Amino acid sequence: MLRLNNIEVKYQNVILVLRGVTLEVGEGAIVALLGANGAGKTTTLEAVSGLLRTEEGQVTDGSIEFDGVRIDKMGPQEITRMGIAQVMEGRRVCEHLTTEENLLAGALIRRDGEIKKRLEMVYDYFPRLKELHRQTSGYLSGGEQQMLVIGRGLMGQPKLMLLDEPSLGLAPFLVEEIFEIVKRINAEEKTAILLVEQNVNVALSSAEYGYVMETGRVVLDGPSFKLQENEDVREFYMGLSEVGERKSYRDVKHYKRRKRWLG
Repeated sequence: MLRLNNIEVKYQNVILVLRGVTLEVGEGAIVALLGANGAGKTTTLEAVSGLLRTEEGQVTDGSIEFDGVRIDKMGPQEITRMGIAQVMEGRRVCEHLTTEENLLAGALIRRDGEIKKRLEMVYDYFPRLKELHRQTSGYLSGGEQQMLVIGRGLMGQPKLMLLDEPSLGLAPFLVEEIFEIVKRINAEEKTAILLVEQNVNVALSSAEYGYVMETGRVVLDGPSFKLQENEDVREFYMGLSEVGERKSYRDVKHYKRRKRWLG
């Protein structure tokens, strides 16, 4: 379905951010993209969705293919119509519109007359949004806004959703609820998901495959259960020692062993 082939990304044709990134998302799969802040995860999503252009960035080498069609030279509207929806970090709702108006905005690309059906589908996944359908979205809680932006993405009936940090700033019980809904959407709608997430445990528990990024490169990839068992992933991204005990931030920060992928 989606394939990034050794892509390089520069901003303003000067600042090199991605350095030969290759990854795949199969049809109906959930794939996690992991890494610390500044690793290039969001830039990777924006390269796929075409939003790089709004930030003076571009794919300067390699290619991106979706359903066998090269998309790295397309604009975001064309890419959206092909069936890719990006849910951006930070719960970017249209604050002065109601919950339902936000959802309807997500269906603007549809021309199939099924908007009402899609709306009911979103309300089925997020009953809380139905209760708040007349509420001005700027007054929703953080968890409700996260549900709203995911629901808005669903309104376009995407084949692939790009989720950027859906757990950011949310209480653990809300994170669990949202990820259960994401897994339902994947299973029931057959929507593939490329998930950027710093909560590594939640991401790998939801995805079937994962990639680890550092300084604009993929340094490790594999099935999720293998990454969960990987000593370096556990040490550097989950804060666990070799015997499974949680380490303090100070221990992790000053840990001296070099990561094997950098050797």
